[in-house]
Parts: sequence; C-alpha cells; structure tokens
Amino acid sequence: MGLRVCTDSYVDHRQIRHATEVQAETLYEAAVMAVKVFRQDPWLEKIGPGTVLEVDIREPSTKHSISLQQVERWLAGATTNPNEASRKAKLKMMLVQR
Repeated sequence: MGLRVCTDSYVDHRQIRHATEVQAETLYEAAVMAVKVFRQDPWLEKIGPGTVLEVDIREPSTKHSISLQQVERWLAGATTNPNEASRKAKLKMMLVQR
C-alpha cells in the first residue's frame, strides 16, 4: 500500500465540524494521525472514544466513518503479521503522545 491523502473530520458537541488533512497507508493510520493533530490543537475539545471520525480518502475516492473506540480496539487486537504488529505499535505510541 502507498500513502494516500485523507481528509479526516469530526463534529463536536456544538455541531461544529473540524477537519485536517493527513497522508496515510491505512484507514486506521489516517484516524490515529488525525486524532493526534486534533489533540495537539488547543482550540479543540478532547476527543472521546465515541467520537466518530469521517475519513475521506482521495484517489481513488472513498469515505469511511470510524469511532476512536473502534480504532483503539483494533490497536489492542492480536496480529500474527510482524509488519502489522510494528505498524500497530507505532500508531499506539502516536495516540498516547500529546
């Protein structure tokens, strides 16, 4: 898989949509990278596990909705593939860093 440009967004409790653009190889990587960007922005409120992220992938264009809780469950899941295990470890570290 190659890097693809993704626009990730969510709607806060005031019904304001926030968006960021990231480059990622997978849906989960795009979600984690966006959460990291959102968490670093002092103007935004905390993103909780139930927050639904809209991930709009370009070329070819696809759109996904995924909650942070689903991402965290996937990261916690077991894998037998060493490449996926490495990717999960990297993404877990991104989520815990502020």
